[in-house]
Amino acid sequence: MAWFFSKENISGTDYLITGEDAKHIEKSLRMKKGEALTLVSPDLTEHKCEISDFSSEGVEARVISSKPCEQEASVQVTLYQSLTKGDKMDMIVQKAVELGVHRIVPVVTSRCVSRPDEKSLRKKTERWQKIATGAAQQSCRGIVPEVSETMSFAQAVQEASENDLSLIFYEGGGESLSALINKDIKSVAVFVGCEGGFDISEVELAKEAGVIPATLGKRILRAETAPLAGISAIMCLSGNFD
Repeated sequence: MAWFFSKENISGTDYLITGEDAKHIEKSLRMKKGEALTLVSPDLTEHKCEISDFSSEGVEARVISSKPCEQEASVQVTLYQSLTKGDKMDMIVQKAVELGVHRIVPVVTSRCVSRPDEKSLRKKTERWQKIATGAAQQSCRGIVPEVSETMSFAQAVQEASENDLSLIFYEGGGESLSALINKDIKSVAVFVGCEGGFDISEVELAKEAGVIPATLGKRILRAETAPLAGISAIMCLSGNFD
């Protein structure tokens, strides 16, 4: 099923799909009149549609039925990911969205090797957002998770305190996720380091702000593996893999 996101809530029986989505439907997917697709609106309503026509303005879709979208997790996970080398962030963003993350925040930490300038970061963020959109469509999400602007570690720690629970995965050890996560948790902030991990001073700063050091087991995971393992464990323990 082709899966897309509408820019506004859909109240009538007809909706015009425009822009890149329209081009993708017509040029890449080569869909025809009468074929089915799904549109999810910002109010988390899932609309089953069929293509009624193609025009110079875009693709015209007719709503056949609508229901609440049930694809989103009961817990909102915000991933604060230290910038990694090469194209590892591309994979982290893609897989994190597939696993159900709500938001991704790139973070500059003391051991980051990757330190792009402002212009490069802007381009990278745009690319990561496109990757997030594609992953949300592929995995039939109810929302497209936001990839935020890059923050400093201090800014991220301060912002994370707004969540029900804030965790930092640290190779020096910490509390078990099974002791921290349950089905009543509604929002979790997760800090994951780059290839060199976190400096002890950053861990101490996080702890002072109420962020809890947590462990992903006895093995040391790579920078691109740790966030995916952590998100998966949180989804499982919160009942979102049931």
